[in-house]
Amino acid sequence: MKILGIETSCDETAAAVVENGVSVLSNVIASSVDLHAKTGGVVPEVAAREHIRQITPVVDQALHEAKVGWNDIDAIAVTHAPGLVASLLIGISTAQTLSYIYKKPLIPIHHIAGHIYANFLERDEKPAFPILVLTVSGGHNELVLLKGHYDFEVIGETLDDAAGEAFDKVARLLNLGFPGGPAIAKAAEKGNPKAIDFPRPMLDKKNKYNFSFSGLKAAVRREIEKSEIRNQKSEIVSDIAASFQAAVVDVLSDKLIAAAQEFDVKEVHLAGGVSANELLRKVIAEKLENNIPFHCPKNLIYCTDNAAMIAGAAYFCPRKEGDFRKVEVYSQLPLS
Repeated sequence: MKILGIETSCDETAAAVVENGVSVLSNVIASSVDLHAKTGGVVPEVAAREHIRQITPVVDQALHEAKVGWNDIDAIAVTHAPGLVASLLIGISTAQTLSYIYKKPLIPIHHIAGHIYANFLERDEKPAFPILVLTVSGGHNELVLLKGHYDFEVIGETLDDAAGEAFDKVARLLNLGFPGGPAIAKAAEKGNPKAIDFPRPMLDKKNKYNFSFSGLKAAVRREIEKSEIRNQKSEIVSDIAASFQAAVVDVLSDKLIAAAQEFDVKEVHLAGGVSANELLRKVIAEKLENNIPFHCPKNLIYCTDNAAMIAGAAYFCPRKEGDFRKVEVYSQLPLS
């Protein structure tokens, strides 16, 4: 079963062909990150214009690299939410048009469900449920209990800033550039993670599985003002970056491990853009101590927005056996 996936939820124009939910035949991404680096963040109008310019050649390239034609494609999957409205519309309208022209079933996919299923790409062994998934990206933080395919239960989520958003904002405060995650990680390599004792927010029983990073971001701002970071002393920048990153990693990993133990899961997964962070991966693996199998996306490209995860998620989407035209749209999916 070959599915063409289309992803345009933010600033990446992506298309991919995935077979049987796991075998990636192609995964094409046209990024506009260089354009948004000039403004220190994604400008919706700029992103939408780039999607219009890139979407047709990206789809064509995905089919070419997969060595398939339209007769080989069984269905089309597209991100329908959440995301930038104008960006989403480009992908959705393209998918609808292609579905109509080539008479292919159309499967709407929730963006976070795509990130969750990124861990199934290029995986040979069958998953053992229940699985606890920590999704960490620019706009979202969720702890999701995956009891079976498309059987989601959100047990925790961000109440304000997500970790990825906090990385971007702190990187902007430190004048490190965009996107913030890789910039902070690089600066942190030369810093002391214990130099500044930043708060570890919401590590309490009342909010044990929810996240909040606005207070941490405010603490970083106060430290920058106190340290007169405007002088751009590299050692101060590195120490703040390292200490901030350590605080975020502590919060994410502690909540993940606590939930894994409480819900007696068979596997732990890390997904989303921040799942590419090497320190986060290392700390989670160390805290699990091989007691529970730990999975990250096989390729770093599957951590950030891509269409392979959308096509992969579509394969596992509930449907009547052998009939993609009877796909059940999961409006009840408890992911916002």
